[in-house]
Amino acid sequence: DKLFLHIFTFYSTSSHILQHIMQKSGDVILGGLFPVHFFSSVSDLLFTSQPKQPTCHSFYVQGFRLAQTMAFAIDEINKNSSLLPNVTVGYTLYDNCAELGIGFRGALSLASGQEEQIILHNTCVGNPPVVGIVGDSSSTRSIAISSILGLYRVPMVSYFATCSCLSDHQKYPSFFRTIPSDAFQVRAMIQILKHFGWTWAGLLITDDDYGLHAARSLQSELSVSGEGCLAYIEVLPWDKDTDELRRIVDVMKKSTAHVVIIERQNVTGLQWLASEGWTATAAVLQTPQLMPYLGGTLGIAIRRGEIPGLREFLLQIRPDLLENNSYGKTMVNEFWELTFQCRFAPAPAGWLEGGGALCTGQEDLENVNTEILDISNLRPEYNVYKAVYALAYSLDDMLRCKQGRGPFSGHSCGTLQSLEPWQLLYYLERVNFTTPFGDQVSFDENGDVVPIYDVMNWLWLPDGSTKVHNVGEVKRSAFKGEELILAEDKIFWNFKSKKPPRSVCSESCPPGTHMVRKKGEPKCCFDCIPCSEGKVSNISSKYSLECTSCPEDFWSNPQRDHCVPKNTEFLSYHEPLGICLTATSLLGTFICAVVLWIFMYHRRTPIVRANNSELSFQLLLSLKLCFLCSLLFIGRPRLWTCQLRHAAFGISFVLCVSCILVKTMVVLAVFKASKPGGGTSLKWFGPVQQRGTVLCLTSIQAAICTAWLVSASPAPHKNTQYQNDKIVYECTVGSTVGFAVLLGYIGMLAAISFLIAFLVRNLPDSFNEAKLITFSMLIFCAVWVAFVLVYISSPGNYADAVEVFAILASSFGLLITLFGPKCYIILMRPEINTRKAIMGRGAEFGKGKLPFNGKKSTSSRNRLREGQSSGGEGRKTGQKICCGREPEINNK
Repeated sequence: DKLFLHIFTFYSTSSHILQHIMQKSGDVILGGLFPVHFFSSVSDLLFTSQPKQPTCHSFYVQGFRLAQTMAFAIDEINKNSSLLPNVTVGYTLYDNCAELGIGFRGALSLASGQEEQIILHNTCVGNPPVVGIVGDSSSTRSIAISSILGLYRVPMVSYFATCSCLSDHQKYPSFFRTIPSDAFQVRAMIQILKHFGWTWAGLLITDDDYGLHAARSLQSELSVSGEGCLAYIEVLPWDKDTDELRRIVDVMKKSTAHVVIIERQNVTGLQWLASEGWTATAAVLQTPQLMPYLGGTLGIAIRRGEIPGLREFLLQIRPDLLENNSYGKTMVNEFWELTFQCRFAPAPAGWLEGGGALCTGQEDLENVNTEILDISNLRPEYNVYKAVYALAYSLDDMLRCKQGRGPFSGHSCGTLQSLEPWQLLYYLERVNFTTPFGDQVSFDENGDVVPIYDVMNWLWLPDGSTKVHNVGEVKRSAFKGEELILAEDKIFWNFKSKKPPRSVCSESCPPGTHMVRKKGEPKCCFDCIPCSEGKVSNISSKYSLECTSCPEDFWSNPQRDHCVPKNTEFLSYHEPLGICLTATSLLGTFICAVVLWIFMYHRRTPIVRANNSELSFQLLLSLKLCFLCSLLFIGRPRLWTCQLRHAAFGISFVLCVSCILVKTMVVLAVFKASKPGGGTSLKWFGPVQQRGTVLCLTSIQAAICTAWLVSASPAPHKNTQYQNDKIVYECTVGSTVGFAVLLGYIGMLAAISFLIAFLVRNLPDSFNEAKLITFSMLIFCAVWVAFVLVYISSPGNYADAVEVFAILASSFGLLITLFGPKCYIILMRPEINTRKAIMGRGAEFGKGKLPFNGKKSTSSRNRLREGQSSGGEGRKTGQKICCGREPEINNK
């Protein structure tokens, strides 16, 4: 590499193809590369003769002012006693002629020394190599130069190269810049697109590294952020190919994108968004011919700064001040001739004859309107100024290092006599200072400066003149991130509406719909499809591919734009069905209470005493509990109601059926006792045994319920399987086996009662209850068999209604069949509520017959006469009726 570097440098310097702009000696030298000319003419390399010196033409005043700004900054540093004291900074500036080859050779010459002859003694003749370079202005040239300078760690601070590829500090370790990277420029432009809702834009780029990398960055950022799409990407040809330009114009006219960057063709009705590179050439594009199309353009521009004293420094430019610098004098002379429209002697042939003037060198710049003195819009110059000061502050930090505390090997420090470029690079990475304009300058790990851009607007004034004015800024801070600040009232819109245009491929989907991409088109082009039930459109994202499902307890509203709580459904006290069932339950409870009161009031009458009054009272109380337990099935299910409802239901009905079963067994025992030798049957089934049987049978059901609740307790459950838009609150049974055992036990007792009652239904007596029990059990079993079949197929709260209906129907069936006839006799036919009527053969009921059995057996009468008790209060003179414990009929 060193051999190549020195051979190439020797070739370059020996051929005299490099042109100095300015040069000044000093203790330490900084280099600079500036485009003082636009174009160059280079002869072909035939390798048969020494190449001819290239010539540069088309003097560029702004490039010359950039070089003068660097000279001014170094002059200001040398006058500053607090910065680099006792050190004189020199400079060597080259013209790169906006040509890669020339700029590359200039950078190599700056890095290795440019003198043709070096005298080897104690004091070498000629300037030493530079310790840092300010430049280059082009991304392409900076890539080529920094890839070589990085090998030797020579610092290079660019003031205009923005390609994001240069942020790769592994590949370009010595490259820094005072202009923001294209990566931030792209994000800044996306911020503007986002602010105005422009999601559909075209992109025109130049055919170079700057344009190609910017296009890739823009595509990548748009894809990641999801803020928009590119309708087309077109590359502008350098050779002014009219056919290619016409094709690009046709693409732009046919596209539905209304936002695009600059192109010099007759395309109207578009909003242009210019990158920093286009905005920098605003003066070239702002002509009366182009402003009808380009007026209103928004552009990203380099941060404008102020450099006090620069104008006074520029006014000191004089051709006669550069007698010892032929290269620099040539540049100044060229500037002088361009500014004053004169020629230095000897004048070209025909110049004087054509009326041209000779330059004297004494002309006054104050008296001429020249661009170089316009310091109202210092943008690249401000970056040059910051680049020079960054190198100066880095050098100052290095020279202030104290031996033994340095950052290098052995805690050593860099010195001016043994200065190496990599030592300065160490301090440049950590430099941090503030300019007189108030901007902080420091570099991140990629060598990029803290980014900030101005937002410019191309104003087309009524008098036909143009103006570019500042309407905002885009910056990045540690606290707020990327921030766009716009003064929208100052923006000129080149449309009849005087408002920003709309530029979208497809309008945003309305609430309740979601987008479906059009096949083969970018994601910004889509159709809007309504969301399905239970889903809503994600309105927080313009490009949501799917609707968002509502949470479990929510459902989509009819418009599908937001989720609403699902309707809840359960057997409520407030709905008609619940009201009817509640009223029926309370009615049954009330009737039970009335019947109980009637029986209590008439407890000494034969009809009450003849029906085992104790079991009758227990039966009425259990029926009342059956009616009341149905209320637990109504209302919103809670944990305690779910656990209690089935337990209360099971125990209440077992208590009821147990009383009926014991009543039936007493009837059977009495009639067995009426037979010869059957008197002992009642002794083993007296009152204690009756109570014990009821208690034992009920305890079994209580044990079943306890085991069920402990092992798998019923619990409230939100069921959405029946209807997706509703929540059905229900009680899960927990254990299906437990519920089945509970119902099975009730059914078994009912079946036994029915069987016994059916067997004794024809036993002779005037008041045999067996038929009533048979009929009541028949109703009871029919109701619950039907319940099981209907319950299985009933959804949601209807299952609870079916169970309540079964409870009420069976309870009313038992109440009416067992107590209805007795209440009728007590209340409506008191004349037959006598001992004689009940026991007499000819007692009539209705049309001459008792309501149950008109027959009277001789054996029964004999048993009555003998005064045999069926389990009463003790053996007395009278005779008890078959089923009674307390009802005693005296023989008085």
